[in-house]
Amino acid sequence: MGERFGPELTPRHWLAAHAAGQRVWLTLAALAGFAVGALTIVQMLLLAWIISRLLVDGASVASLGGGFMALAAVLPVRALAQWGQELAGQEASLRIRRAVRAELLDHLAAMGPVRAGARHTAGLASQLVEQVEALDGYFARFLPQLRLAVAIPMMILAVVVWLDWLAALFLLLAAPLIPLFMALVGMGAERLNQAQFAAVSRLAGHFLDRVRGIATLQLFHRTEAATQEVHEAADHYRRLSMRTLRLAFLSSAVLEFFASVAIAVVAIYVGFGLLGYIDYGPSPQLTLFTGVLVLLLAPEFFQPLRSLAQHYHDRAAALGAADGMVALLSETTAEQRSCRPQPVREAGQVVTLANVTLDHPGRGRVLGPLDLTVRQGDILAITGPSGAGKSALLQLLAGFVAPDQGERRVMEGLSFAWMDQRPLLIHGSLADNLRLAAPGASDAELQQALRHAGLAELMDVLPGGLATPLGERGSGLSGGQAQRLALARVFLSNSPLVLLDEPTASLDEGTEARIIESLRELAAAGRTLVIATHHPALMALATRRLTLAEGRVASATGKGSGDGRGDDA
Repeated sequence: MGERFGPELTPRHWLAAHAAGQRVWLTLAALAGFAVGALTIVQMLLLAWIISRLLVDGASVASLGGGFMALAAVLPVRALAQWGQELAGQEASLRIRRAVRAELLDHLAAMGPVRAGARHTAGLASQLVEQVEALDGYFARFLPQLRLAVAIPMMILAVVVWLDWLAALFLLLAAPLIPLFMALVGMGAERLNQAQFAAVSRLAGHFLDRVRGIATLQLFHRTEAATQEVHEAADHYRRLSMRTLRLAFLSSAVLEFFASVAIAVVAIYVGFGLLGYIDYGPSPQLTLFTGVLVLLLAPEFFQPLRSLAQHYHDRAAALGAADGMVALLSETTAEQRSCRPQPVREAGQVVTLANVTLDHPGRGRVLGPLDLTVRQGDILAITGPSGAGKSALLQLLAGFVAPDQGERRVMEGLSFAWMDQRPLLIHGSLADNLRLAAPGASDAELQQALRHAGLAELMDVLPGGLATPLGERGSGLSGGQAQRLALARVFLSNSPLVLLDEPTASLDEGTEARIIESLRELAAAGRTLVIATHHPALMALATRRLTLAEGRVASATGKGSGDGRGDDA
């Protein structure tokens, strides 16, 4: 749903848009709640009638069997309506939370791995789990109760006006105090919830960073200091949580006080009116039936307002959570910054960039303007000093980011394989990591890919073979073995375009030679290779070479090279 909004997207508008999508279920919840209110009035009327008949008319219990049967029938129907209200509210909340998670995940996918990767994974996990769950009370309880807090008191007020307009006046004068105080409390509660969600995101990131770096912390004897830092961050979150709870308990106590005082005033009026001490207005006409019914309805008049006050904290929590999610959804995606890539103009072209530029937030322009054409069978080496824009150019070619200006064209049906100096390895078996590139690959195909990548000797020494477990980030493998495992995935992918970002960085000469030989095999198989590198051996492998300086083409050499501003650059 985020694509419906522009930069003016606010948490309230975003929540309202999602609520509008589940209007049917929310309306059903409100109607069921209204039925509960109507049945409550019927229940109190029957109770007042039975009490009046017993005490005033002196009727026997047996003669009131019909009234007791009606009362017994109302109670289960009222309970069923309450169940329906809760069920409809929960269904609306479940559907909305599912839609919100899908919206966030779609937006992260549209942002691409580069822009999404700028956010801490723990913070994103907190948004996708805790902050989405914080919307539950707002949609399931607060929104239906917002309608009921007006409809049910008005219905009860109409009945009390019919019975005794002076008692209705007392209720009407006391009613605005609860919403007024509720709004005052809500302003502070929303700020506290925003601070709390920010704190829990920081705490999650802090803890995850320490877990990932536990080996380094142990090597430098910093585990105790890191533990103390986690304790301090957790204690800060505890203090924020207690501040929120204190505000909730304080506001509930004050609201209960106002409601109790108003009910007490009505009770005093009814009591003195029945005793004959008040003869103003309708007081002389008060009967036991009228007085008891007014007293029974007075707490029910305030109950929807008290329930709304309780759920008002759900609103504050939802707004606090929505603030962070809306900030994420407001970030520009690749689709919003650029239209989908068009097909290349000529046969044999794989990817073309025409007058493209790329800006990064906080850094300004990091690439361009430049033109580049990658043709089938090319081995293109992209060189230049650190910060020249080599990785940014690879990300543009891959489509991980969209150009701020210019045009990117790709061969129809193009798929590519990606490999960098820090390959993604997951906690799982060796086979699990290989099948990230080819989920349906057989064991024989996996072993062949490992041999192509120069890992045949590794398979000979691993007792578990392909079932050997690996830790997160390749724990259990050396740096060179991790690189070659990533290269094996490239062999498995069968993608015509292979993008490599410093594939031999931090490797010894022997391992580097094996990687280069494997890349030579890939090129011989007809793959197109684009390699960002500093290493002379990889540059020697290339058929074309592009040198970048400050984000622009400084020189281009090799077959089909130009000045970096034309299609042959």
